[in-house]
This record gives sequence, C-alpha cells and structure tokens, in this order.
Amino acid sequence: MIKRGRGMRPALALGLAILCCASAWAQAGRRQTVSSTGATVLNVVATRDDGAKESVPQKSIALYENGLEQTIKSWVPDPSPARIVLLVDNSLSIRADVEKLEQATKEFAYEIFEGDKILIVGYDENAEIVTDWTDDPKLIESTLKNFRKKGDPHLFDALTAVAEDGLRPLSASVQKQVVVVISDGLDRGSNTKFETILANLQQQNIAVYCVQLPDRTGGALRRDVPKPKAVIEQLAEGTGGRVFPIAEANIAAKSICDELRKNRYLLSYWPSNASVLEARRLLVIGDEGITVRYKNSQPAVGR
Repeated sequence: MIKRGRGMRPALALGLAILCCASAWAQAGRRQTVSSTGATVLNVVATRDDGAKESVPQKSIALYENGLEQTIKSWVPDPSPARIVLLVDNSLSIRADVEKLEQATKEFAYEIFEGDKILIVGYDENAEIVTDWTDDPKLIESTLKNFRKKGDPHLFDALTAVAEDGLRPLSASVQKQVVVVISDGLDRGSNTKFETILANLQQQNIAVYCVQLPDRTGGALRRDVPKPKAVIEQLAEGTGGRVFPIAEANIAAKSICDELRKNRYLLSYWPSNASVLEARRLLVIGDEGITVRYKNSQPAVGR
C-alpha cells in the first residue's frame, strides 16, 4: 500500500499492510523468473579480468544446479535500462550525518545511463519515498534535503516494501531491477525475517548492492538476527550484487551503473533433475580470465 508521507512525499506503508503482504507471499509463493518459452532466466554479471570490452560468449560459461550441469538455452547481453532503488538508512543511530547520506545518494544521479530511472527511499520504522522514479539529477538533488535521522532501522521491512510496492509492479516490463542499500546492515524490530526477504529478492531476480556504513553495534552478537556485516554480505552475495564502503560512494555509483549497462547477461535454461518445490543451489562458472556474479540460490516455488 502506498500513502502520502511527509510533505508531498508518498510513503511505502509497512505496518499491517506489509505484514499481510509478507504472509501472502509465504502462503501463495512466488514463481521463479521465466522467459516467454517457459525457461528459467538468471541475471549474470560477467567481466574479463584483463579489462577487455568484448562480450563473453556462451561457450565460456557453465551452469550447475545442486551440482548437476545444466544445458544453457541462451546467453545474451542485456543492455536494457535499469530501475534502481536507493534504500537509505536514515535512522537515528546510523553512524553518518545527513550530509553524508545525501552525498552518497547524489552520486548515482550523475552516473545512470539513458533510460535508467532511480527511486530513492529513506527508512527508519517506516519506508518513505524521498524521490519518486526519475532520471532528473536536479530533481534528485532538490529532494535529498528530506532526509532526517530518527527512529530504529527496520531494514528487512523496508526491503519488503520496495520489492513489493516499488519493483514488483514493473516486473512485466523491466527485467533489470536493483536495490542499492546504503546502511550498515542493522535491523532492529522488523516483522519480516531475514531469510524471508532474501528468498523473495532471489525469486524476483532483484540484485542488491550495498554501500556499507560503519557497524554501529561494533560486531556484537544479536539474537535471532545476523550481525549487520553478515546481513550486508549475504544480501550482496545471495543476489549477485557487490559491497562498497561509504568512503567510496562515488566509485560505487559509477561501478554499479556501468556494470548494469555493460556487463549484464541473461542466461536461460530448463532445469533438469530438480524439483521447483525445493530450493536449488546455483553455480555459474566462467572460463579462466572471466569473473561472474549471480544469485547463489533458486528458492523453492511456494516458499
């Protein structure tokens, strides 16, 4: 459910509406991403270690599910425009001032390619839209003053909100969906479990990149929730993204936008000897000199 937040800003309502959505996901499940021919589709980032620009051919890639090699039906570059959600922790205890959060976010406004659009969402106990979908850097700059620090960080609920309300409505027309989390990874109070949101992101083929802030907990153990550093790492590794330190926000923005436009591929295949009712481990291997990134699991349908 989308409401109006502070001023003229629409808000991504969490509360009972998000709890109902999360419950519905768990009960009804989500289909894996499939092509028009019924094949399963994976998003893969593939680069040459020597920096060469030529495309990586299909013959240089191998795919395994649960240890069994799969037949790749197609492997094609994906230069299509991206929809990028910048999800910014503006809770009270985050170890960054508002100006640093603004600057890290603003870096992306000048690095996106033609056709790309950005949605900026700030979160504490609630997730609120700071800037609605746009490719206008001046508009983005003018709205960033709406960041403010208060409340506790409900990161997992915020990820649920942007995946469902921000990105799922675009799934029929936009293949390239990305969330950039600007946070230390701390969640304090979400109703959504980490394992649930990670599986939902994987099912939707949403890649998560992280611009990591210093851990405000100092690495302390937390009951029933991964440490913040582990949350950041697992979100990126589990969905095919990357992690950058906040001190390199400018490098992060350029690297993320460049690879989304220049180094993304669509891999399609028909799973063999595997049940869609069970989670399947994924392994994509490139020939020597080729580095690949991809989500590491295909969650069970109905999870």
